[in-house]
Amino acid sequence: MSSTVIDSLRELLGSEHVLLPGALPPQDLAGYHQDWRKRYNGRALAILRPADTAQVAAVVRLAREHRISLVPQGGNTGLVGGGVPDPSGTQLLLSLRRLQQVRRLDAANHTITVEAGCILQQVQEAAQQAGLLFPLSLAAEGSCTIGGNLSTNAGGTQVLRYGNARELCLGLEVVTAEGEIWDGLSGLRKDNTGYDLRDLFIGAEGTLGVITAATLKLYPQPRARMTALAACDSLQDAVDLLNLTQSRCGAALTGFEVMNALSLALVARHFPQLPQPLGPRPWTVLLELSDSEGEAHAREQFESVLEQALERGLINDAAVAETLAQSQAMWHLRESIPLAQSEQGLNIKHDIALPVSRIPGFVASCDALLARQFPGAGLVNFGHLGDGNLHYNLQAPPGVAPAEFLREHEHAVNALVYDQVGTHGGSISAEHGIGQLKRDELAQRKSPVALQLMRQIKQALDPLGLLNPNRVV
Repeated sequence: MSSTVIDSLRELLGSEHVLLPGALPPQDLAGYHQDWRKRYNGRALAILRPADTAQVAAVVRLAREHRISLVPQGGNTGLVGGGVPDPSGTQLLLSLRRLQQVRRLDAANHTITVEAGCILQQVQEAAQQAGLLFPLSLAAEGSCTIGGNLSTNAGGTQVLRYGNARELCLGLEVVTAEGEIWDGLSGLRKDNTGYDLRDLFIGAEGTLGVITAATLKLYPQPRARMTALAACDSLQDAVDLLNLTQSRCGAALTGFEVMNALSLALVARHFPQLPQPLGPRPWTVLLELSDSEGEAHAREQFESVLEQALERGLINDAAVAETLAQSQAMWHLRESIPLAQSEQGLNIKHDIALPVSRIPGFVASCDALLARQFPGAGLVNFGHLGDGNLHYNLQAPPGVAPAEFLREHEHAVNALVYDQVGTHGGSISAEHGIGQLKRDELAQRKSPVALQLMRQIKQALDPLGLLNPNRVV
C-alpha cells in the first residue's frame, strides 16, 4: 500500500517535494525528524511539502482514504515534542514551510493575512514596512512559523500588553480532518454568528485540523521604546516593582521579564561576549515601555518609576538603555538563557503559569523542596513575570551527567513541581503546549469533565484519529 500512496503523493506534489527517509542521509532529515530539544527522534513514512492550501487538502484526503496518520509541522521549534513523527515509519510528516505568502495587508483595518508557513519575523517585517506593528515576539522568531505559533497559542515577551497568539488572531483558514477547507479568514473584531470555530483550532497542536492561513491583528508602531534592567533582592520585590510600574505606566508597559542569578550565570559562562550591565544579582528584571507620545514622555515615566522603586527599596541598581543597540543587547541577554541551558546540557523544563501574586510563595516552597530532595541541582528560573509565566527548570548538580540526571529524576521532579503548581492555583503549561511531553500529566491533572469534553471534540472533528495522534489527548 505504501508504494501506491507514495506514487499518488508524488503525482500530487511533485517528486522533489516528497522526501523519503530511506533515500536521503539522516542528517538531511534531522530538521524534520528531531525536535528542537533533541529529546524526540522519529521517522516518517514520507516528508511532504505542499505548496498551497489546495495541496494540503488533497494530502489530507489521500491520507484519510488510506488511514495513514499525519503530523503537521511548521518551523519545528516546539519544546514538547508535538511536531515530529513517531519512530514507526508509518506516519506522514506534513511540512507547511512552503506556504509563505503574505496574502493581504489591510492598513486601514489593521490586519494582515498570511499563510501558515510564514516565519514570524517575516510577518513582523511586513507589518513594519506598512508603518504598523505585529507584536508577537519570542526567541525563535527567526525560525518559528505562524501556523506553529497559533497551533500552540504562543505567548512570548509582550503578552502583558497584547495577549497570546489567540488574542492576536481574528480568523483562520483550516483544512479539516476530512480534507475540506474552512475559510474563516475574517478581519472582523465582532462576529457573534454561532460557535467560535477559530478558538477550537488555536492551541490544538494540529490534532483537530491543519491551519493553513490566518488573519492577524496589527497595531500602530509606538513612537518610543524604553528598556531597562533592574536588580532586586527578592522575587517579592520584583512583583511589587511590577505593580508599581503598572500603576504608573498602565498599558505602556509591554514587557516585564525576570531572571534569577543562575540563569544569567549560564549566559555569562556560555556567551561571555554578551555584556551584563548589573553584574550578578539574586533577581534581575527586564522592563520595557512602549509610548505613543514620544521619547521624552517615555523617559520621564521610566525614570520616575525607577526613582520610586529605589526609594522604596524594591531595586538596588538599574541600567537604562540609551540606544537601540543597548536595548537589543538587554533583550539578547534574556533570549540567550534557553540557548545557554542547551549548551549546559539536558535539563528538566517546566513552562508553568501562576497568579502573579502567588509566584513568590510558589518559588520559595518549591525551591526548598527541590533543594532538599535533589541537593546540588541548579534552579534556572526565568520568564514572563508580567503575565505569570515562569520557565522553572532544573539543571543537574555539578559532576552529574545531565542526560543521566534527567533520565533518573525527571518523573519525581515533575511530580513535585506540578503538585506545587496545583497547590498555588497554576497550570502545568503556559505557552509551550502539551505535545507528547505532557500528555500523561494532562490526563492526571486536568479535571475529568474537561478531559471528557476535549475527547468529545477530538472525536467529533477527527473521528479516525489521524491528525497528530497521541498528542494532547
